Amino acid sequence: MSSGIVIIPTYNEIENIESIVRAVFSLEKIFHILIVDDNSPDGTAQKVTELQKEFSEKLFLEVRKKKSGLGTAYVHGFKWALDKNYEFIFEMDADFSHNPNDLERLHEACVNGADLAVGSRYVTGVNVVNWPLSRVLLSYFASVYVRMITGMKIMDATAGFICYKKHVLETINLDKIKFIGYAFQIEMKYRAFAKKFNIQEVPVIFTDRTKGQSKMSGAIIKEAVFGVLSLRIKKFINRL
Repeated sequence: MSSGIVIIPTYNEIENIESIVRAVFSLEKIFHILIVDDNSPDGTAQKVTELQKEFSEKLFLEVRKKKSGLGTAYVHGFKWALDKNYEFIFEMDADFSHNPNDLERLHEACVNGADLAVGSRYVTGVNVVNWPLSRVLLSYFASVYVRMITGMKIMDATAGFICYKKHVLETINLDKIKFIGYAFQIEMKYRAFAKKFNIQEVPVIFTDRTKGQSKMSGAIIKEAVFGVLSLRIKKFINRL
C-alpha cells in the first residue's frame, strides 16, 4: 500500500496517458494513480483498463458519464482517495506539463511540514517552457491579481500541480467547492489559506503540452476573474 496517490483527470488524452502512467510508476518512490476520465471518446479509459492488467494493484480508474470540468473531476478523486485513506493526495496533469519527477519533491515538502505543497512556476522567476508570451503574461498577472484580492502570498495561485496532506482535504468542505476551471485551483488554495494551513511553494519548470489539445477557454478565464472576487466576499461575510 502506497501512502500517496496521484489523481490525473483526463479527457481525450490517448496520446499521453500510457506514457504518463509509466513515468510515474518508474519513480523510485511508489505512488499509486487514480485516473478520473470524463468518458473520453478517443479511448483514454480503454487504454487505462489495458494498463491495469499490468499495474493491477496501483492503477485505478473512475469513468464519469460526461465532461463535467476539472474541478468536479478532482473533487471526485479527492473523495475516492480519502475513502481509501491515502495520506498524501496529488493533483497532476496528464500531458507532461508537470514533470512526474517533481512528485517526489512535493511529497518531501509535505513530509517536512507543509500541509500542501504547490509546484510553482513563479516562485523563483518565470519557469515556463513553450508558452506564448501572451499566455505567460495572462497566467503571471492572474496570480498577481489573486494576491491583491485575497491577501494570499502564493506566487502561483492557478498552479495545478499540488500535494495535499489528507487532513487538509478532510477539513475543507469539498461539497462547497463551486468552480471547475482555474478558479477551482484558486478556490482550493484560498480555502486552505482561510483555514490557516501551511502552504509551501516548490519551484518547478512547467512545459506546455506537445501532444493533445489544451482545455483552456474564455469561459474558464472569466470564471477565474470573477470567482476570486466572490471568494473574497464570501470570506468577508463569513460564508466561505
